[in-house]
Amino acid sequence: MGQALILSFKSGTGTNLNFVGLDNYKRLFGDPTFIAAVKNTFIYLIVQVPVMIILALFISVLLNDRTLKFKGFFRTAIFLPCVTSLVAYSVIFKYLFSLDGLINTMLLKLHLIPSAINWLTDPYWAKITIIIAITWRWTGYNMIFYLSALQNVDQSIYEAAKIDGASPFQQFFKITIPMLKPIILFTSITSTIGTLQIFDEIMNITKGGPGNATTSISQYIYNLSFKYTPDFGYAATVSYVIVFLIVIFAILQFKVAGDRDV
Repeated sequence: MGQALILSFKSGTGTNLNFVGLDNYKRLFGDPTFIAAVKNTFIYLIVQVPVMIILALFISVLLNDRTLKFKGFFRTAIFLPCVTSLVAYSVIFKYLFSLDGLINTMLLKLHLIPSAINWLTDPYWAKITIIIAITWRWTGYNMIFYLSALQNVDQSIYEAAKIDGASPFQQFFKITIPMLKPIILFTSITSTIGTLQIFDEIMNITKGGPGNATTSISQYIYNLSFKYTPDFGYAATVSYVIVFLIVIFAILQFKVAGDRDV
């Protein structure tokens, strides 16, 4: 990180780098591609992280039900995307969301859409596809943490709540959520960090397109280093934006949760 910090104050092509002071940091504010990448990353963060955490919580509560059959099968099926090969993962999503893919075919047959959606080539729908892809892949990862924590909760607490007339809804918000607060904080931070660094899903599914509609900050760093004329100094500057954002969001999440939940 120290080397990258020094590098962020230099500019030039390839290895021909010269000290430029804060010029790279000033350049950020006038760089339309960087601004687009930041906007895209924040869209992923604001939409995907809450949806994924809520979904993981809901699934973990369902799978913690002692009357549910085939628990092992469902747990494996939900966690499987986390360990799926990125190549296989991207091929599956490109097929599912292609113009004549399974998703469009099903939506058309159900008369939910008037015509096929350009999931991968329309700027709006391409973002939605990336959000779905990240959620599909990492929900199972967070679910494991919640499920593990739920299995350590004394069931007598729920039984006492039932006797007192608490509904499942009340049990969830009055018992489950408070019990899982430290885990929710942990998964919120790790999910935020992961989304701020998102690269693989975008690179393998849309390659940042169409145009820069799905480009993330991490992919822009890759492009600056290896796709465009190499500008390692500016790439290091952009990378420090991610570091700054991660620190800020981690501090905010700790403050919101409160010291007693850490």
